[in-house]
Amino acid sequence: MAIGALISSVLLSLESLADYALLSLEWPGISAAYLFWGAIGGSAFAGIAIAWLVNAMVYGAAAFVALLSLTLVRRALSK
Repeated sequence: MAIGALISSVLLSLESLADYALLSLEWPGISAAYLFWGAIGGSAFAGIAIAWLVNAMVYGAAAFVALLSLTLVRRALSK
């Protein structure tokens, strides 16, 4: 989860610097924030927090799978 939070934070901070070219990488979190905004009409800060949290979970899960597969490959090669 910490790796996912780091990736999400970097993507959010690079948005304006990259002229929103990396916006497609944030799609899971932005979709969740958009649904939240449509359903509840919350504040922009809450939408950003939800986008950050969802992206952290998605990228954290992807990092976990990548690290797990590397570990399994390394164990298979060492035998």
